[in-house]
Amino acid sequence: MEINESKLIINELTLRDLHITNDVTETRRSILRWLSLALGIISPGESRLSAVSVLDAILYYQFQEHKDPNVAELSQYISSAWNPINEKTLRYHLLQMKHAGIVENAKGKYSLRKPDTGEPSDVGQWVSSYIDSRVNPIKGKLSSVLAELKSRQL
Repeated sequence: MEINESKLIINELTLRDLHITNDVTETRRSILRWLSLALGIISPGESRLSAVSVLDAILYYQFQEHKDPNVAELSQYISSAWNPINEKTLRYHLLQMKHAGIVENAKGKYSLRKPDTGEPSDVGQWVSSYIDSRVNPIKGKLSSVLAELKSRQL
């Protein structure tokens, strides 16, 4: 019996373990690019910056303004801090970040996915919650399948 593996995929997780060099921490934009690469928002060598600018806008509102912005506010921030962004492109990147579990939205407002505990503006809590929410379901399934495999080898 052949399994259609593509139908088994619920989600994919991209987390990259990157070096933090002096070049990375030299400017705000290089830090944002590093974060985007580490979280899988962009691919290595990607030259387009629209996804990075969307992440920047979400982070700005989350950690500086402590509010959940709408598309117009995100667009205004990106236009002033980066370059104007097409609304369709902005919505595309927001949707991709939503699928990746980084961003959530309600009532037309966007934010980083809320941590399970703690304050939404607590950086460490957000990172722990994000990684746990993405990895723990996979860990449970891997353990279950390995236990099943082990029981069949006896």
